[in-house]
Amino acid sequence: MTSVASNEELYLAGGCLWGVQAFVATLPGVTFTEAGRANGTSQSLGGDYDGYAECVRTRFDPTVVSVEQLMTYLFEIIDPYSVNRQGPDVGEKYRTGVYSEDPEHLDRARAFLGARVDADRIAVEVQPLTNYVRSADEHQDRLACIPESACHLPQELVAKYRA
Repeated sequence: MTSVASNEELYLAGGCLWGVQAFVATLPGVTFTEAGRANGTSQSLGGDYDGYAECVRTRFDPTVVSVEQLMTYLFEIIDPYSVNRQGPDVGEKYRTGVYSEDPEHLDRARAFLGARVDADRIAVEVQPLTNYVRSADEHQDRLACIPESACHLPQELVAKYRA
């Protein structure tokens, strides 16, 4: 069993967090997920929109899955060229992004994007995590708890890596 100390965290934004969390939770090497908000200005879930991106806090074992592999998986479920939109969900909070408190993660994510032939078209932001707020309980593992919830990702894709 892998110890928690060897795990690292990356925050992945790919539109509505329900499907993103359901997908990411099935990935090899992912040990924990949590629905949340990245880089808003508030520590609260209440009030006006504060600039956050819906995201999934992703704890992973770097001996099993790398930042680059997590980016590859993320690209399976997003439109990397879309700005502030994924599927029917429109707005700044649905932007795509990768956030981390570890500068090495950000360097590796930027290198991954820069190495792609379509790098000049990609709208995925890569930024330091400056603020994180856990989403309300009703949004945690939403598709597992309420499978009929609306999601922009097809069920076949969400379950692609389910063991």
